[in-house]
Amino acid sequence: MSLSTNPTPTRGRNLAKVVGASMVGTTVEWYDFFLYNSAAALVFPKLFFPNSDPLTGTLLAFLTYAIGFGARPIGGLVFGHYGDRLGRKKLLVISLVLMGVATFGIGLLPTYAAIGVAAPLLLTLLRLVQGFALGGEWGGAVLIVSEHGDPRRRGFWASFPQAGVPAGNLLATAILAILAAVQSDAAFESWGWRIPFLLSAVLVVIGLWIRLSVAESPVFLAAAERAGTDAVKEHAPVVEVVRRSWRQLLIAMGARMAENMSYYVITAFILVYLTTGLGLARSVGLNALLIAAGVHLVTIPLWGALSDRIGRKPVYLFGAIGMGVWGFIFFVLLDTESFWVITLATTVGLVLHGAMYGPQAAFFSELFGTRVRYSGASIGYQLASIAAGALAPIIAVALLNAYDSTVPVSLYMAGMCVITVIAVAVARETRGSSLGDGTPPDLPAARAAGDTAGDTVSTVSSKG
Repeated sequence: MSLSTNPTPTRGRNLAKVVGASMVGTTVEWYDFFLYNSAAALVFPKLFFPNSDPLTGTLLAFLTYAIGFGARPIGGLVFGHYGDRLGRKKLLVISLVLMGVATFGIGLLPTYAAIGVAAPLLLTLLRLVQGFALGGEWGGAVLIVSEHGDPRRRGFWASFPQAGVPAGNLLATAILAILAAVQSDAAFESWGWRIPFLLSAVLVVIGLWIRLSVAESPVFLAAAERAGTDAVKEHAPVVEVVRRSWRQLLIAMGARMAENMSYYVITAFILVYLTTGLGLARSVGLNALLIAAGVHLVTIPLWGALSDRIGRKPVYLFGAIGMGVWGFIFFVLLDTESFWVITLATTVGLVLHGAMYGPQAAFFSELFGTRVRYSGASIGYQLASIAAGALAPIIAVALLNAYDSTVPVSLYMAGMCVITVIAVAVARETRGSSLGDGTPPDLPAARAAGDTAGDTVSTVSSKG
């Protein structure tokens, strides 16, 4: 039976299964990624860079953290290229396996005391594998949901893979907090930190079992049938997306700046500031993040649902502007050294982040046509992660070290928010766009026939 050019969205249990599979896999991958972030702030400076002072050791640990971001665009290019040619599902399975192997390997690594300089080198190598895998994960996870779902509720459903980020953070932070509570600092630094990394093997098996059970995207299958097998194999999505959709790429990159940078300041740099800067116990930051991540997890789908009602742009702009202001209030609240005030500061920051992150999956999916969507969304998302998320903790630590003040960090956050506001403001509202080859079903036939590349942003369907 041939597939329709406008596939009927999967409903009911099938859609829930796709959403669940996407979110579980994303949660596992981000659990792995966040373990590294937390360990880089808490134990890696002593275990892998023991000859440095505390702040320098932290900077070196965060450099290995940043290297993982450097591999993410490469992963986005490779996975995006083959995801647009072979389908979303196969590449999602591969990314999950790679992430699991790398994270389990980190849990087995000998430290600097055991093998010297080889220890940080091996740590860096495994971090590169993590970054490569994560570079391919995001695009496939959000696209397979976006391309299955109802356009009228795409913002809501596509936000669930996004919610896998705080879910992974919540899981990683919870395990670290439990270990910190039941172990002495000496035991945690000696062997306890390895437990969460080794546990990732169990999570990967569960994620694979669920992810292998879902169907391929019907939008991708329909596009492949229309184009023909040979055409799909000969197509070069990376070249096409750069040539025809460079404006959309720049918009996606700009929209990511404030969202990505602020997230890593709130979730990674905060641990350094509270422990090294303010001299508080590591449990203060971990428990504050635990509560904030729980709220973040719940609010991301709510922001996605709101974007279905009022549009992607208003919700995204609210988050970016709010974050620019909150960056100055955030550190004032941290300086009170009160656990509940610190928790409030972190929670509000992540709620504002969610206003950007919730509608982001649908927004980026709607920017690109089917045949280049995996490549376009992944490249735009991951390239921005180098300039934003990768450098955020390093720049924040360097600013704190140089000026002995958090005001420069707040100004840094505000500058990133300005970039995002400009990018989103000039973007086209995409709510209600069809994802079927980038052509809404109500366009005139002549125009639809001329839009064979499927690379332009679809106009909002009158039926959406």
